[in-house]
Amino acid sequence: MNSATVRSLLVRGMLAGLGAGLLALVVAYLLGEPRVDAAIAYEEAHAAGAPEMEIVSRSLQSTAGLATGVLVFGVSLGGIAALAYCFALGRVGRFSPRATAALLSGVALVAVYLVPFLKYPANPPSVGDPETIGKRTTLYFLMMALSVLLAVASVIVGKRLAPRLGNWYATVVAVLGFAVAVGLAFAFLPAVNEVPEDFSATLLWQFRLAALAIQLTLWTSFGLLFGHLAERLLHPKPATATPREAAPETAASVH
Repeated sequence: MNSATVRSLLVRGMLAGLGAGLLALVVAYLLGEPRVDAAIAYEEAHAAGAPEMEIVSRSLQSTAGLATGVLVFGVSLGGIAALAYCFALGRVGRFSPRATAALLSGVALVAVYLVPFLKYPANPPSVGDPETIGKRTTLYFLMMALSVLLAVASVIVGKRLAPRLGNWYATVVAVLGFAVAVGLAFAFLPAVNEVPEDFSATLLWQFRLAALAIQLTLWTSFGLLFGHLAERLLHPKPATATPREAAPETAASVH
């Protein structure tokens, strides 16, 4: 793949990431922000002493701040995913550009977000000890790094086993190996549970479902949008002649 194609895919990946970010922004605003407001209300009700002065107003956080964060994340995600796509295309199997984009998005959703989420799920404001935020952040990114490395290793193992076992059984072995390795990581990494005893379990569950819905929307829409753009770039449809253009050619061939 030449540099011009890589550059074109990178631009299309960032555009697809922007489009996916817009859709995720709608989900975040409709599903996530009401739960954040409820969690902040709980925190303020249980705070000792006078509330701290807001540096950035809550209304700004939930509108311009949310939009900036989600859209910048979407564009960055699109660029990184496009570069990974350039490396993966043709190396993970004989898939079309569109199918490769869908596969890459699905694997990224599982490895980058879903696996770390299952071990260290998202928490709303007022959940978590401020003194342990460094430890919790380190554990989360460690789980993410392990998940990505294990996913890459599983793809390599599956590809090497395919000539002997066939694509189906090689895929099954690779997926099972990934699941076992992730299970061991879950078992050995320390658990974190800092939810206050009187915090609403319903609110916590709704917040985590909203966080999952945002990521699902982001990665799914990115896979569909980028797959369409990549397919048009790499496998363009041949131009068809219009009836007016075809008529002179037909007349010339008759004469």
